[in-house]
Amino acid sequence: RYFQIAPCFRDEDARQDRSPGEFYQLDFEMAFATQEEVLDVCEDVIYDTFKKFSDKKITPKPFRRITYAEAMMKYGSDKPDLRNPLIICDLTEFFADVEFPAFRGKPVRGIVADCQGKSKKFFEDSLKYATSGEVGLGGLGYITLKEGVFAGPIAKFLSDAQKKEVIDITGVKEGETLFFICDDKKNDTEKKAGHIRTWLAGKNQLDLIRDDAFEFCFVVDFPMYERDEITDKIIFTHNPFSMPQGGLEALQTMDPTEILAYQYDLVCNGIELASGAVRNHSTEIMRKAFE
Repeated sequence: RYFQIAPCFRDEDARQDRSPGEFYQLDFEMAFATQEEVLDVCEDVIYDTFKKFSDKKITPKPFRRITYAEAMMKYGSDKPDLRNPLIICDLTEFFADVEFPAFRGKPVRGIVADCQGKSKKFFEDSLKYATSGEVGLGGLGYITLKEGVFAGPIAKFLSDAQKKEVIDITGVKEGETLFFICDDKKNDTEKKAGHIRTWLAGKNQLDLIRDDAFEFCFVVDFPMYERDEITDKIIFTHNPFSMPQGGLEALQTMDPTEILAYQYDLVCNGIELASGAVRNHSTEIMRKAFE
């Protein structure tokens, strides 16, 4: 094992959350190590560093391990901000039996938020953001539970039994609003639900993000492959030199889009702080992975 604090030059496209130009990076490598052993070392270093140099509340060890699938489902992002208490739920199956054409046969997500006291402009601004170029939704439906009765345009499409069912699924309480996010594709719906979740919790909206804490988690079980939307070919999602979970047998027998990789990110307050992978150290598995 070894570590280095190395000067680096960014050779990727510029983004708002990336260090521009030259920066310093902590690398550590371990041989004959499992994924959990690597995460344990990272956890110790990060926790002690933040504890020493910050007086903010820090996630206690061990940090949560969240799968990529769970992160996209619950938070709409592979770098979730866990300070945001809003959770996304899956309503696709529920709306399969609802006579509402706009949602029929499409992935649907829901977000419950306490919007009591908010003006009509708040909801108009939310719709305006949802349909903006940044998000690209066709609309933003919502219903509010008032004195045990749902109010809102979509409420009339729900039977009494369906209204009870949606309360059971989402946990929406008196005075709270349930927002609906729907798009043609699952991945697009998840990401757009993530945008709405972040927007609703923002300082100028519901102001739910605490500024006194560092909330850490590891995101694990990233997909090894995905299908290119333009060429329809199978491509690597991230680092092609990562070890596929299940090794050679998985590559030979599974649908490539269902194969997971030993890849992981350390996330803090919605920012990816570090990333890594168990490297593919087998020539035979490497050849098959690139096939």
